[in-house]
Amino acid sequence: MQNAIITGIASYVPDDILDNEMLSKMVDTNDEWITTRVGIKERRILHDEGKGSGYLGTKAVQKLLAETGTEPGEVELLICATSNPDYRFPSTASVILHESGLTNAYGYDIQAACAGFIVTMQAARAYIQAGLYRKIVVVCAEKMSSMTDYEDRATCPLFGDAAAAVLIEPYDGDDLGVIDGEFHVDGNGLPHLLMKAGGSVKPASHATVDAREHYIYQEGRAVYKHAVSDMLSSSQNVMRRNNLSVDDIDWFVPHQANLRIIEAVGGRIKVPQEKVLVNIQHYGNTSAASIPLCLDEYKKRLHKGDKIVMTAFGAGFTWGAMYLIWAYDPE
Repeated sequence: MQNAIITGIASYVPDDILDNEMLSKMVDTNDEWITTRVGIKERRILHDEGKGSGYLGTKAVQKLLAETGTEPGEVELLICATSNPDYRFPSTASVILHESGLTNAYGYDIQAACAGFIVTMQAARAYIQAGLYRKIVVVCAEKMSSMTDYEDRATCPLFGDAAAAVLIEPYDGDDLGVIDGEFHVDGNGLPHLLMKAGGSVKPASHATVDAREHYIYQEGRAVYKHAVSDMLSSSQNVMRRNNLSVDDIDWFVPHQANLRIIEAVGGRIKVPQEKVLVNIQHYGNTSAASIPLCLDEYKKRLHKGDKIVMTAFGAGFTWGAMYLIWAYDPE
């Protein structure tokens, strides 16, 4: 059976930076309060009118194709993970396919909130192992600012905009690529993290707009508690199944939601801080894009054969972990 490996990675973030000082002029907060509680100093925001997650994803895919020397016509499938689609329909994948010139590829969206990258990687892995496709692009594109309430001091410091894409191809062997993954969903998390209006249960109306129900609603304490517990348990389960000790792991890559969550999970697993990849201070929480954005930023430090454990938690509640042996060498 063929394994699925990453043969390229690229990311895109907007140029405009919203730092804590600028944010403090918009809402009652300050740099110390934000840094102490979530560890974020700045986030990137896409201000261009008429451009959404599809634009961010297209930029990341175009960079990926250029850096890997891949012709658009070679790509057979594109899977887009996003919680911020350009439209209710059509899919954001179809927008990215068109704008990137991937005329021979099929595409569709996955909505797994902040766990979108690892969930989508598992889908790509299944297609590769089934022999259905040989070149797959996984792209995570999130214009988080589009559903962030900049009058809510509890949530607006958290989120930023970004996209990241990886190229997935088959590999004959079990010593590289996606080795294992574990995924969970618990609908009891619905009341704690959601957008209350805009769906079929509560369609948009003057009342829902006036009540500011088209923005992220989050009960921070409940989300923190479940995120730490669930990211920890899923990571430990993957490690246990694959006989991995902390010493065996080269890199631990958690979803970049909150520095306190990252430190709590890493500390309980007892992963040394120097093995934990973190870039939340510069980008904030970019939802599905956060893990591949982090991998792309650190890719010059990653080496073929490195053992990586990734974990994420998001709305749903949806969470999981993935064990990956790195195959991509940018040199």
